[in-house]
Amino acid sequence: MWALIGAVANSALSSLLKQMFNHERPAPALRSDPGMPSSHAQSFLYAAVFLVLSLFYWLGMTYLSVILGVATLAMGCYLSWLRISQRLHTPNQVLVGGIVGSAFGALWFALFHFLVREAFASSLPIRIVVTTGSALFCVCFVVYAIRNWFKDD
Repeated sequence: MWALIGAVANSALSSLLKQMFNHERPAPALRSDPGMPSSHAQSFLYAAVFLVLSLFYWLGMTYLSVILGVATLAMGCYLSWLRISQRLHTPNQVLVGGIVGSAFGALWFALFHFLVREAFASSLPIRIVVTTGSALFCVCFVVYAIRNWFKDD
């Protein structure tokens, strides 16, 4: 649940940055919304970095974790590059999205392991609040996504 909450927070950060920068997409782009930073690159690299750090945390520095980590980062970079090849973003937009997503993924991982995990493990009331809040957040997000999914049709 923590990773999903981070993904939603990362998406909100991307929307905020798009409004702040208001940077146009490449000329032939099919979309008219701002392109800086690339939301897709930011999301891909957030997920990749969070997953790689989680792999190293759970498995340690093993051959398997290194191979999976490199493959995960390579896939995130490849998917981000596709945004450039399809002329939906400029290289700078994808680069900024990737950097912001990577930094946010590392920060979100560290936030959990240095702050939330200790409090969660040491106190039953905190476990109840975090679990209930996370579950409520996820339910609200699913309801929001479903409502917007049907609204677009």
